[in-house]
Amino acid sequence: MRDSTGTRGRTGGERPVAALVLAAGGGRRLGGRPKALIRYRGRPLVEHAVAVVRAGGCASVTVVLGAAGEQVRSTAHLPGCRLVSNPQWAGGMGSSLRAGLAALAPGTSAALVMLVDTPGVTPAAVARLLAAHRAGAELAAAGYEGRRGHPVLIGARHFAEAAAGATGDSGARALLAAHADEIALVECADIAVPDDLDTPADLARWAAG
Repeated sequence: MRDSTGTRGRTGGERPVAALVLAAGGGRRLGGRPKALIRYRGRPLVEHAVAVVRAGGCASVTVVLGAAGEQVRSTAHLPGCRLVSNPQWAGGMGSSLRAGLAALAPGTSAALVMLVDTPGVTPAAVARLLAAHRAGAELAAAGYEGRRGHPVLIGARHFAEAAAGATGDSGARALLAAHADEIALVECADIAVPDDLDTPADLARWAAG
């Protein structure tokens, strides 16, 4: 992997980058509470995730819903977002990535993929990935002391391959593995935390923080 100062390729600054918030999970290990509606700092996680990507520089936001999708639509405040239903959400995150990529507007330069259950990701981390794309990166990922984490950025020329490889809970893993030497690893450990929120213990830890 190269860091973000050594990227090559087409510059993506002229076309918009869309944020793709994957928020379809049913929260099985959280007692079946849909992750999108778990409260964090006084509001649902999905609202927090949308606010982060917007503050980081993504004007276009697509949110993929699954578990309790109608409840999310009726209770979460998501103005200006494109809401996409994934009826296959129980099959894993891969189906949500496919649904989200298929819903992006023509001319989108890249997708900034944000998981709804990573509340430690900050607008500054999103902004660093967007900067890497403007510098020419077609694939980028937040790095945490050299280890790849979330969010990730996928350039438009990789959308079809990303969708084809998105099975089960793999998400973009197959795409990133196939192009490991092309990924701009953007260090974010100084500004963000990569931990996800999967269990009641995780929720208690984030609530305490």
